[in-house]
Amino acid sequence: MTGNHRNTTITRRRAIAVTGGTVAAGGLAAAGYQSAFADETTTTTTTDTAVASTTSTSSSQCVLMSSVTEGPYYLDGALVRKNITEGKDGVPLTLRIVVQDTTESCDPVAGAAVEIWHCDAWGYYSGYTTANPGGSAPAESEDGSDANDKTYLRGYQIANANGVVKFETIIPGWYTPRTCHIHVKVHTGGEKEDGTYEGGKVNFTGQLFFDDDVAESVFELEPYSKHTGSYTTLDDDMVYDGGGASSGLLTLEPVHKKDPSKGYKGYITLGIDPDAENTGAGSGGGGGTPPSGEPPSGAPSDAPSPSASASS
Repeated sequence: MTGNHRNTTITRRRAIAVTGGTVAAGGLAAAGYQSAFADETTTTTTTDTAVASTTSTSSSQCVLMSSVTEGPYYLDGALVRKNITEGKDGVPLTLRIVVQDTTESCDPVAGAAVEIWHCDAWGYYSGYTTANPGGSAPAESEDGSDANDKTYLRGYQIANANGVVKFETIIPGWYTPRTCHIHVKVHTGGEKEDGTYEGGKVNFTGQLFFDDDVAESVFELEPYSKHTGSYTTLDDDMVYDGGGASSGLLTLEPVHKKDPSKGYKGYITLGIDPDAENTGAGSGGGGGTPPSGEPPSGAPSDAPSPSASASS
């Protein structure tokens, strides 16, 4: 990526990140990943049962996930849907998440509502398109998207009997001062209503992370490469704590080993306490706000109405 400079030294945190995430050392994360994506032609029930079986019987997978703050770009009212792209361009990402109950026998949490949201290829969030992503980026509207469309890259999925949800999205871009990440919340006790999820409580608020090698290979491609500047690596991120999969590092596999533009498959198990209520206050260096404690330049202090923000 133009203008990016990367430290190639393998630090202790970097070593933990690699063994805990993309490389999936020890076989357990790899087994969970292989079960999740064993055969895209098999039925969802068969594949998801394999996921739940693999993860629920591996004690080292049953770990309460690290909770962090939700960050400055959350909006209520995301839609329940599998594909959240809304036409946004980027490298495809198929994301499978298994939700487990860490307080009992690592059983799947059927009916849990998993909500994710993340920025587009240039670092913009829907609903906050006047926020400056840092570096030099085109205006959000230059990708041809409708300036009044403020719900892209946000959505819910309801976990099936095996605790599994699946999203179709894109690899996020970056914004100063954060590394590549996806925000996630797990809700229970509510229900789908008018196309979204209402009621219940939030049990977990966290973030999912991408190995630096994957992120930087993606950022060299269009449309990501139009956003130039300094990308924050995992080692320097204010939220990621180096704990590998238990800190949200995704297990990733390219669809085509020699062509990252073809997309990636991502997998993670989220261990939660279904009886707990998480306010999103968590730990993790502010959950995404810059060190000053203020949202990035131009970000509104409150969630806007769907028509409140105009693209820059």
